[in-house]
Amino acid sequence: MNRWLPQGRTLVWVSTALLVGMIAHSSSLPQTALADDPAPAPKADAPQAAADEKPDDGRPPARFLTVSGTIDERMDSRIQNLAIELQNQATQRDRDAFLVLEITRGSSKFGLVMEAAKFLTSARLNRVKTIAWVPERLDGYNAILALACKEIVMHPDAELGDIGRGEIMEKDEQQSVLALVEKRHNPRLSPAVVQSMMDPQRVLLKVSVVQGDVAETRVVTRDELDRLRENKIVIRDVQTIKEAGDKGIFTGTKARDFDFLVSRLAEGRVEVADAYKIPNEALRETPWEGEAPKVRLIKIDDVIEPVLETFIERQIARSLDEGVNLIIFEVNSYGGRLDSAHNLANAIADLERRKVRTVAWVPDKAISAAALISLACDEVYLTPQGLIGDIIPIMQIGPGQQFERAPEKALSIVTGMLQEIAQRKNRPPALAMAMADKDLKVYTATNAQTGKTTYMTETEIHAAGGDWKQGPMLPETGRGAALTIGGARAHELQLASRPVQDLEELKKRLGIPAGQNVPVAARTWLDDTVFMLNTDAAMFLLLVIGIVCLYMELHLMTGLLGIVAAVCFSMFFWSRFLGGTAGWLEVMLFLLGVACIAMEVFIMPGFGVFGVSGGLLLFASLVMASQTFGNLEPGADVRSLSHTVGTLTGAVVSVVVIAAIAGRYLPSIPFLKNMILTPPGFEEAEGLPRLDPRVAGGKAAAATASLGTRAALLGERGTTTSMLRPAGKARIGDAYVDVVSDGAFIDRDVEIEVVQVEGNRIVVRAATRA
Repeated sequence: MNRWLPQGRTLVWVSTALLVGMIAHSSSLPQTALADDPAPAPKADAPQAAADEKPDDGRPPARFLTVSGTIDERMDSRIQNLAIELQNQATQRDRDAFLVLEITRGSSKFGLVMEAAKFLTSARLNRVKTIAWVPERLDGYNAILALACKEIVMHPDAELGDIGRGEIMEKDEQQSVLALVEKRHNPRLSPAVVQSMMDPQRVLLKVSVVQGDVAETRVVTRDELDRLRENKIVIRDVQTIKEAGDKGIFTGTKARDFDFLVSRLAEGRVEVADAYKIPNEALRETPWEGEAPKVRLIKIDDVIEPVLETFIERQIARSLDEGVNLIIFEVNSYGGRLDSAHNLANAIADLERRKVRTVAWVPDKAISAAALISLACDEVYLTPQGLIGDIIPIMQIGPGQQFERAPEKALSIVTGMLQEIAQRKNRPPALAMAMADKDLKVYTATNAQTGKTTYMTETEIHAAGGDWKQGPMLPETGRGAALTIGGARAHELQLASRPVQDLEELKKRLGIPAGQNVPVAARTWLDDTVFMLNTDAAMFLLLVIGIVCLYMELHLMTGLLGIVAAVCFSMFFWSRFLGGTAGWLEVMLFLLGVACIAMEVFIMPGFGVFGVSGGLLLFASLVMASQTFGNLEPGADVRSLSHTVGTLTGAVVSVVVIAAIAGRYLPSIPFLKNMILTPPGFEEAEGLPRLDPRVAGGKAAAATASLGTRAALLGERGTTTSMLRPAGKARIGDAYVDVVSDGAFIDRDVEIEVVQVEGNRIVVRAATRA
């Protein structure tokens, strides 16, 4: 350690600058957290959606469309294009269609909202049943669109009304809305209800009236009640729904209790679809209504691990940057790490919020972690020979080379993930869980009211409280093997769409024009570099070359070898950073380790606490940067850690061997021997550095005897033989010793005096002239 050179601090700064610079460059790559792009304007001549290509299976044509935020001309065009498309399908099939508008609050112009509302109530849509789905509070002008639909479905806690948002609307606006409602498009919506929504001063009442032998209930205003009494209509009961001065906004529960405004209540989209017997495919919206989609195909055909995970995430980010609204994931893999697959599944499922449609295409196999990723997509298409399933965690091998059962805790985590993903994508959760739990029994279940068929566990059926009738158990489940099924069976079990033969048929089903090219997300040179540097061989070589070059730099003082060492360590962390196994924590630990070793060398020589701590920090940072922890598969972290430590140990042993060889032969190399730093009094003999015999046999021995212990050096004077920054070497008498300056740096060939001796630490300062 005494041979560390003054240039060491420069190497530390070079390494730090290169490392931080390369990681900063990687941070400039596209990120997934991007601002939502506005939906593209629809085009009248664009291809229709794939629904036109589906055969008549007896189910009604239906679509869901989310109307969120501001209703502008683009949203108005999307509503009209989709409604006309459904009208055409209903006419062709001679069956009424359903258009479900999920409407949320926003700030819209009255004229644009009224234009869309008038279109929904026009005779052009005589075969389309429009349904307003209100999952949360809906007020302002956007509420008018809900009032224009033939039926309104609300969440029990959702609120609808307060069109003027606490203010009385202008007279002409009120008249326009009332004219819309008076068409009696929605029989549960009376002008009185709408008047109370537009004018907070209106009183809204529910009355029971009798005319002859007919008794009925009506929702009226105070003025209408007075007119009924003037006309001698018998009023039996009067209930107040809204007092004067209160905002005219009503919850779903209140509207249901008073039997006005809403047709039914629902907890979510799936319940709405079930109520109207709408197929599950209609729940998935098409972001490019009325125009050709912008497509990107991303292949997942390798072992799923952190490096592939970050690569897929970069491809998704690049696609979003380019405005892609349809991503096809071609999945053909036997799986890999479940934690990486879970991260990718969540990222893919979240794309729905970005108005990006995701499709999993499985031409051959999607097994284990690959199946989890596929189920996270909006739609899944398999070829007839394709397979999906078998998500059992990889288990440790027990005695006799037999696979052991995964611990219950690990299995419950995996089944919980599958249940969550299946619920988000409206697939039977029980079937998804059966792909991981080989003993889980799944039954056919039929809804007692609607007749809808799905697949549930016995526990789920009992928890439904009699809403579902239990049928026969599926033969593929509960037989000691994880659920693994083909394309046709996956379609029957509502896990996938009808099988497709090839990519061309898939394009047709997705509504992609036949002549439109589907770009494949290819690796860039950066991606290829990251994959290459994350291999075990690259890791081994980077560490060996980096340490060896650093060792050689301490002997040769060229500066070039120090830069090579810094580049090797920087490339190691940069590749691991982009590979998903390293973060800023590992980088900071590495730099802290370098700083501790630098303090040991330049400030407190002797290889003590700082030196050992620095070495441990370096080793820990390299291990942490080489792998991720938290794998869901039992024993996977331990196996990965053993492999990583073995690779690092191999690198260290290789460095020791190379250093021994270099120490033996380096001084004999003609063009390098003059570059090796050798203290005064040394010379080379037989290729090895040794002390000059005159010094070794005479003066050195006398100097050692005269100086005695190091404590005898206190007060002695000598001359520096190297610059003290603050550590260096000095000649005191005829002996060369390691010394440390007590403050400022001291140049070479400066007379010094010893002012303090503590063990092996000798503190000196520039001598003052007498």
